[in-house]
Amino acid sequence: MSVSDTQPSPVRSTYRHGDLRRALVDAGVALAREGGPGAVVLREVTRRAGVVPNAAYRHFRNHQALFLAVQAVALGELARAMEREWAKTLRIDNSAERARAQLRAVGIGYLEFAQTETGLFRTAFPVSGTEPLEPDEAAHRGQLGLSPFGLLGAALDAMVQAGVLAATKRPQAEYLAWSAVHGMALLSIDGPLRHAPRAARQALGERVVRMVEDGL
Repeated sequence: MSVSDTQPSPVRSTYRHGDLRRALVDAGVALAREGGPGAVVLREVTRRAGVVPNAAYRHFRNHQALFLAVQAVALGELARAMEREWAKTLRIDNSAERARAQLRAVGIGYLEFAQTETGLFRTAFPVSGTEPLEPDEAAHRGQLGLSPFGLLGAALDAMVQAGVLAATKRPQAEYLAWSAVHGMALLSIDGPLRHAPRAARQALGERVVRMVEDGL
């Protein structure tokens, strides 16, 4: 048996071409997907990335900075999930019907993401709260260049332009719609609805989205 057969592989301590930052974020995202925000532990992140813990400080000043980068990716994944539902509305010719459908799409996409990517959803909106995302952090946006909150705003703006939402009711309408849908998401993954059949949760989610639409 050779020495190489008995000695553990050395931990990789350097990355070229800026690969380390991405490797750390990717590892953090994988942990978040598996276990939510509490799973994004610096030591485990660096272990998965194949480096010593101190190597992370070359790219992140502390755990909070690393977490914010992971959170941004989670928000970006949510935005893309909402965009996939949004894309289904583009074939609707009537502008009023399309605007209403887009509002429903962002709500359904949000709820579906909470169900299918629960770890990332919790990381996007950790209960304990975090500092705001850095202004130049683009990872929290989807392919349309909008954050999840921005997509909701775009849907509401489209409703005003189509004449189905009064301009006087537009200011801060995002918060009304968001609170209802986010509340349903939490009830479905952490509350009494978490044990309900998936079809039942989906039906209730669609009713909440319709309720928001009609209420606005």
